[in-house]
Amino acid sequence: MEGDKNGLSYRIEWISNIISHGLFWHGVRNNLAKIGLDFMPYYWVKEAVDPVNPPQIRGEHEAFKISIFGEEEINYIKNTIIGIEQKDLIADLKNGEICIGLKHNSDIAAYMFIKRKPFIFRKRSFNLTSSESYLHSMYTFEAYRGMNLAPYLRYHSYKYLEKENVKTYFSVSEYFNKSTIKFKKKLNSEPIKLYLSLVLFKRWTMNFRLKSFT
Repeated sequence: MEGDKNGLSYRIEWISNIISHGLFWHGVRNNLAKIGLDFMPYYWVKEAVDPVNPPQIRGEHEAFKISIFGEEEINYIKNTIIGIEQKDLIADLKNGEICIGLKHNSDIAAYMFIKRKPFIFRKRSFNLTSSESYLHSMYTFEAYRGMNLAPYLRYHSYKYLEKENVKTYFSVSEYFNKSTIKFKKKLNSEPIKLYLSLVLFKRWTMNFRLKSFT
């Protein structure tokens, strides 16, 4: 039956979408991680290295509004998105992180988090000064994908941070996640370093610097 999610045509379309969005190897990495072979090559990225033209939302956009999210919105996100059960987003909020989001009327369309303190990512330490930030966990809800919301929200996070005298923005881009790399290119982002993180059977972690970019 056409449209059957168990049918051959659906599976072919699903695989085609993964490949066309550059996510095939990203999916392979995630599946290997489930059996204990967690290898992650990733870029340490500096965003907005040159002035950015304000991204625009595609289609009707009058009902969208930028806001800072609190516990109510975080609890909704936690209870709605599959796969983030292990993340303690409320603890992140209480630890001083900022959750900035985009609402369409009263519905949450997209969100992301901002760190302002030094942190550890996969057992590698990253230092942040008072004028630096780390942007992470960007997510667009499925009903709002394809509307250019990620670059739009990211740009407005820069504007929010500028008011706090924070003018340097870092992030991590997984090497195989081409969608993330693509949207950051719209924001004049550049890789600074390429790292490889290996976590074997959740017991041993190794970190390597593969390349530094000038």
